[in-house]
Amino acid sequence: MSARTPRVCVLHTVAGLPATFDPLLRELAPHTRPYHVVDESLLADTIDHGPLPRTAARLAAYVQQAEAAGADAVLVTCSSVGPFAEQARPLAGIPVLRVDEPMAAEAVRTGNRIAVLATLDSTLTPTADLVRRAATDQGRDITLTTTACPGAYEARTGGDQDRHDRIIAAQAQRLAADHDVLVLAQASMANALAALPKDALGVPVLTSPRSGTAQLATLLGRKGDTP
Repeated sequence: MSARTPRVCVLHTVAGLPATFDPLLRELAPHTRPYHVVDESLLADTIDHGPLPRTAARLAAYVQQAEAAGADAVLVTCSSVGPFAEQARPLAGIPVLRVDEPMAAEAVRTGNRIAVLATLDSTLTPTADLVRRAATDQGRDITLTTTACPGAYEARTGGDQDRHDRIIAAQAQRLAADHDVLVLAQASMANALAALPKDALGVPVLTSPRSGTAQLATLLGRKGDTP
């Protein structure tokens, strides 16, 4: 009998992100059956009120519902609620992945002077904590700079993607000279520097969607069971 195709729940807090992840899922995890869940209120509540226990409980409920629906894994694409994904792991019998974990590990492997850029203050602390943990795991000493990009989030939510990208690019250019690697903390920032000339910054720039999606290929690449 044929092996069952693994099913993946991809949980977003930004409505535009399924379009970003769909081609990556087809390329990097073509053996899976992904479906998307979007709840922008998870991010909105975290922005407005900080990391509330009730928001963590709501994310955990999504994970449990995905497991009940037959999902073999959940990929959480929002870095602001990444810690809630980790808190949900003991409550589920399936893997719960943070999209930004591979990016943090790669940043530490790439250089000692790391700059993390975000458009939301709510993302800076969880991403910085993740990078520091990766450094500890790898036995590396790092210096870490965290930088918000004021006005970029408001520009994107207001429909001005060009202004969003220009604000991020300006901060990236400012930081590049003094750092070994730049980390764009949010999946929604992944294409923000696309308009810059190649090698304009002179340092690697890491984003989370591709490496975060690639986890599924590694995790589920040989998974399959017969009905």
